[in-house]
Amino acid sequence: MTTKLPADYHLHTHHSGDSSAPMKDMIESAISHGLGEICFTEHMDMDFPVFKDVPKDTFTLIVPPYHDEVSFYQNEYKDKINIKYGVELGLQPQIKDINRKFINDNDFDFVIGSIHLVDKKDPYYYPDYWEKENEDQVIARYFELTIECLQDFDDFDVLGHLDYIVRYTPSKGANYSYDKYKELIDEILRIIIKKGKGLDFNSKALFYGGSPNPNPDILRRYKELGGEIITFGSDAHVPEGIAGAFDKMRDIALSCGFDHYYTYEKKTPSAVLL
Repeated sequence: MTTKLPADYHLHTHHSGDSSAPMKDMIESAISHGLGEICFTEHMDMDFPVFKDVPKDTFTLIVPPYHDEVSFYQNEYKDKINIKYGVELGLQPQIKDINRKFINDNDFDFVIGSIHLVDKKDPYYYPDYWEKENEDQVIARYFELTIECLQDFDDFDVLGHLDYIVRYTPSKGANYSYDKYKELIDEILRIIIKKGKGLDFNSKALFYGGSPNPNPDILRRYKELGGEIITFGSDAHVPEGIAGAFDKMRDIALSCGFDHYYTYEKKTPSAVLL
């Protein structure tokens, strides 16, 4: 077994609309945690809804300065840590062609495809969202939209934080289980496997006291269905969150039958022993 924690492949800095973290601070934190590799995955959520706390283009990534800063630090830290250039792409059915062009126009090492919205609404930013919606129906609709997005879009490497929606339910996941939505979840997993894509095994909720995304039952089912590709992601927006709960995450992955995780270079995956 390796002594290093898995590479952190889900990180945000000041180039994302919901973070102010300097890239240098994130890198220094990763080094202090003993990581040998990281990948920055700044938000690009086109057609994100505009409201009071989220001005227009909050989650529109300005690529040139982001690319330049990553390139600078790749050289600056080349003897200390391997730094990859990625993006977290917000998937919505109506912007699949725009998203496809964005990915084809850029040279990312790694692309996370994430669903942050339910029918163009954000359950996180809308304070009254859950007052008007049934929790179980919203979760089911989230999975239905995930299927819809995945069926017609291939320009990503892993699906971001599957069952992310559960983080923001009023019950904080108390009423949620894989079995409750297994038909929808299994369809998502089969699509991913058929397309040769993977899962972002995301520790953010676990780090803050909840359950990882996806739920370990989903990760185990993914393995049962033939899934092999997982990346580890802290979803950190501050230096303190880097590699959050990765020791626990590694144990969960091993218990689910995984003995490797994956890193990427120019969208080509490589297996690394856990």
